[in-house]
Amino acid sequence: MRFKEAGRRSLGGPGPARVVRRKEPEVAKDSDSPRGLKRKYCKLCFEKVPFVGYKDEKRLQRFITDRGKIVPRRVSGCCNKHQAQIKRAVKRARALAMLPFTSEQYR
Repeated sequence: MRFKEAGRRSLGGPGPARVVRRKEPEVAKDSDSPRGLKRKYCKLCFEKVPFVGYKDEKRLQRFITDRGKIVPRRVSGCCNKHQAQIKRAVKRARALAMLPFTSEQYR
């Protein structure tokens, strides 16, 4: 594979090289900011939750999809510390049968 310029890659066929671009950071649109972008914030830090435990089923349900998967950090907007606590709490709650591994449809 040949590189024509830094950041450009030839795909082997005739024609100009294509530019491979990276995704934008996690942002939501907001009209108040000058560029119209607003960073996602951790909802648990905003609520000042010190620790996410496995017994808090209602809070954990917010971070689980309808199929029973844990929502990733880029979607939920949680900070790294709280996402790790959510992961640990969901796995413990599943082991104790407080949360389902999958939804009823997929059993």
